[in-house]
Amino acid sequence: MRYHVPKSFSEASAIAGATAGTTRFLAGGTDVLVQMRAGIVLPDDLIDLKHIPEVKAIRRTAAGGWTIGIAVSGAELGAHAELCAEWPGVVEGMRLVGSTQVQGRATLVGNLCNGSPAADSVPGLVAAGATVTVTGPNGSRDVAVEDIPDRPGRTKLQPGEVISAVNLPPRGKNAGDAYLRFIPRTEMDIAVVGVAVSLRLDGDTVTEARVALGAVAPTVLLADEAARAIIGSTLDEAALSRLETAVRALAKPISDKRGTADFRKDVIGVLARRAALIARDRAKGAK
Repeated sequence: MRYHVPKSFSEASAIAGATAGTTRFLAGGTDVLVQMRAGIVLPDDLIDLKHIPEVKAIRRTAAGGWTIGIAVSGAELGAHAELCAEWPGVVEGMRLVGSTQVQGRATLVGNLCNGSPAADSVPGLVAAGATVTVTGPNGSRDVAVEDIPDRPGRTKLQPGEVISAVNLPPRGKNAGDAYLRFIPRTEMDIAVVGVAVSLRLDGDTVTEARVALGAVAPTVLLADEAARAIIGSTLDEAALSRLETAVRALAKPISDKRGTADFRKDVIGVLARRAALIARDRAKGAK
């Protein structure tokens, strides 16, 4: 195995583009190192991104959003008071990944690129309208988070491409988000179902909304029809019922030892309702 320590994302991209075998990037390492020790993957080239400047930074953008470095851990996200106040749903999704020890290393980008439809941090990013900056042989481009996963364990990144930042839009006023999941244990499990909702209010009326569903399809779903079910409403009972119906119709879950498809469809509606109400309360200033 060849171990590389690039000093820029352009250099990392060039290294990845020149390899012919199995390549893996190292930022937090909570997925790739475990997979290596278990013999699931034995990369020919391991590209360590942790020595590139700004990979541990959380920065406010000129437009009022956020740029998050690819090696920022879940623990560091949770310790950033301003980011937590603006995007609590994004942070709480990442803070559910693994144990306290794992939180010290696990990253948003690693969770995204692992390609699991049950990844806890991804629905919150999708609901937030987050993008990632992708650096490749032809320069850099911004890609919506929901366009990165391809299927379980795979992404749509092309050879030589590497994610170089996570970008959150400006939060603005009268807005809130939330992420909820169901797991059979109290902690350290992957989602059987996950739902994220982000919305904005004008008075009591929802004027903007995004809904994302996890663990009910091969990739995390951006549920546009579910968002339309609540836009223009005050989240009254009729709107919440429409939301439940919409997410259940969009969900295409499997049955496995952790839950049947019918169970997942039932729970996704319950969690969507609860997440929408939490997001509304946060938009009104609730902590």
